[in-house]
Amino acid sequence: MDEPPLLIKNDPWLEPYGEAIVRRMQKTLDREKALAGESSLQSFASGHLWFGLHRLEHGWVMREWAPHATEIFLIGSFNNWQLEEKFRFKRLEHGNWEIKLDKQSIAHGDRYKLLVRWEGGEGNRIPAWCNRVVQDPETKVFDAQVWNPDQAYQWKNPLPDLPELQPIIYEAHIGMATESYKVGSYSEFREKVLPHVVHGGYNTLQLMAVQEHPYYGSFGYHVSNFFASSSRFGTPEELKELIDEAHSHNIAVIMDIVHSHAVKNENEGLGLLDGDPAQYFHGDHRREHVAWDSLCFDYGKNEVSHFLLSNVNYWLTEFRFDGFRFDGVTSMLFYDHGLERDFTSYDFYFDGGQDEDAITYLSLANKMIQEIRPGALSIAEDMSGYPGLAVPVEHGGVGFNYRLAMGTPDYWIKTIKEKADEAWNVSEIFHELTSKRADEKTVGYAESHDQALVGDKTLIFRLIDKDMYWHMIRDAQNLVVDRGIALHKMIRLITAATAGNGYLNFMGNEFGHPEWIDFPREGNDWSYQYARRQWSLVENRDLRYHQLGDFDREMIQVLRKFKIYSSPCSHVKTDQADLVIAFERAGLLFVFNFHPNNSYTDYGLAVDAGKYRTLLCSDQHEFGGFSRYDSSVIHRSMVERSFGLKHKVQLYLPSRTGIILQRQEIPRIR
Repeated sequence: MDEPPLLIKNDPWLEPYGEAIVRRMQKTLDREKALAGESSLQSFASGHLWFGLHRLEHGWVMREWAPHATEIFLIGSFNNWQLEEKFRFKRLEHGNWEIKLDKQSIAHGDRYKLLVRWEGGEGNRIPAWCNRVVQDPETKVFDAQVWNPDQAYQWKNPLPDLPELQPIIYEAHIGMATESYKVGSYSEFREKVLPHVVHGGYNTLQLMAVQEHPYYGSFGYHVSNFFASSSRFGTPEELKELIDEAHSHNIAVIMDIVHSHAVKNENEGLGLLDGDPAQYFHGDHRREHVAWDSLCFDYGKNEVSHFLLSNVNYWLTEFRFDGFRFDGVTSMLFYDHGLERDFTSYDFYFDGGQDEDAITYLSLANKMIQEIRPGALSIAEDMSGYPGLAVPVEHGGVGFNYRLAMGTPDYWIKTIKEKADEAWNVSEIFHELTSKRADEKTVGYAESHDQALVGDKTLIFRLIDKDMYWHMIRDAQNLVVDRGIALHKMIRLITAATAGNGYLNFMGNEFGHPEWIDFPREGNDWSYQYARRQWSLVENRDLRYHQLGDFDREMIQVLRKFKIYSSPCSHVKTDQADLVIAFERAGLLFVFNFHPNNSYTDYGLAVDAGKYRTLLCSDQHEFGGFSRYDSSVIHRSMVERSFGLKHKVQLYLPSRTGIILQRQEIPRIR
């Protein structure tokens, strides 16, 4: 390579690591050629069209990769789970097995498994490539299920236009989305929750826990069956109908995809499918994840890359997802899963402790995603700050088109916990929210599902705590609630306004959903009390939750209307004594007074000449404020010699208030 890749040109501090960066680029190119040859990555990653159970014109065919197996039989409800010679698989080349059956042998809805034998043992297994898994309500046993309905789902709506999308993401979990004490369904989400997403103005829906997982309380992160949509929420057709309905509102739908690890379960998952512990996973000390009690894929194996790349292709094409949020990317990037690093130096990214097979896999996955669906979202959940993660592969990166700004929620938690309101450092806040790699797109957020889980607290619960139970009535007077509501709006507004290229919210947090998330488990007597969303709170006009919800909706409307993420933030002022932050973006002026007590009259800011009209003020009465600010006033800038080429605009800034103003040029008199 004659010239250094663009990643290094954009960040000269990476020059000492140029050899490693170029080597990783070349490894990706070599691996793509070795796997796909002269064909496309999508063509190579089409294993789901060959492996698994398929209906043919005159019968059925099923194939599985199990190189360590000595015998495989198909057993199920169709033969009373007994071994029969007619259901014996035939061994093919390269460790593959196949069985062909006549049309009458099995039928839609039948349950089945593989009985796999290997030297020294045997076991009943769910096929790796199966696309439907169900749990018996009585025995709690999971089985694969023949899924071949008479009528395939007929898609009704066009796909959203993705290349121009500035994602404003509504992160959601299907099962806990209903208010009832139960597991919610795809259909219930489509009927009852999707309207909230539409009404709120979000343009992207992120679905968690889609891939089948045996333990509901894992939040969907201990996946057992990678090609099966979770049956506890309904049928594949009902999931498709949900996605299709979202598309009718021009909402993109992405899914959490978990390729960073797999559940250890042997009966349900891939843990010991053909008797070989290293079939899909590492065969040494790296097999088990030291922190997650799960298994780690061996991304260097061709068959594993084929399996996972095919999985990406499957969800994009079969279910028309518009992209992915890749979970646990940090864990994939490093041999120690990032657990023993503080990432205070670039050395931590190039010291030989990186899993370059995993880096190569992610690079190929991202390249293929754009090949299949140009503009599809590919978001990395990474805590390490790995340079180039969201830079195209051909420029030296890993190819994600967004990364999550995961430090921001931690920063807000630290600030709220450790500092009195009057001690908040506004320069530090602005720096934290705006310091991002210039060549990588980021999705910002104040809190996600992570901050709502048991053991942590949502922003609103940190701010108001037990007073939420008694003083959220609309006309109640409570200083703790007033403070919490004011700061909740300000934190979310400044986070969204400074977010690099997109914004994320977890369902219910926009209206200050109380308490935490805790799935049914033995420790809480299998209760659904905290595994649901109480929509009645935001719908009740006598409670203050709807004021937060209304503010969130108006905030997002402004961000979308002015395409806020098409322009960078431009600093106007940070004043520590006054606790004021002001900046410009996309033709808008954002002003925040974080002071808990002081309001300011005729507060001067250096701006471009023009008239300034208020678009949104967090202190408005309908948003739970005190209406101290008159949003109808048009503010005209005036000449201020000490500001040089800038004019001065003077504003009234109530305490604990965020304001958005739009500049309009004053017509010149000719």
